[in-house]
Amino acid sequence: MKGLRFERLGQGRHYNIVLHVGSTYTPVSDETVGELKAQSLLPAERFIELLIEKVGYSSYLREQIRGELRKAGDPITQITVLQGAIRDL
Repeated sequence: MKGLRFERLGQGRHYNIVLHVGSTYTPVSDETVGELKAQSLLPAERFIELLIEKVGYSSYLREQIRGELRKAGDPITQITVLQGAIRDL
């Protein structure tokens, strides 16, 4: 599946949530999810940078996230969907 999306794997695990980045994924800590939820009403452009800062722990991963946003065609819509999804996690 292309694009970015969050998935809840369960409860009581070391990482309960992953962020799919194209066909790969990266684990996201509950603390990071909480921080993203708290900021989920930011304008999409600012949320993009926050997401990349919080989840992109390497330059390679940050570039992969940006690349998936470019592939989506409309990164603002993609981020708006992610903002809604993070509030529901």
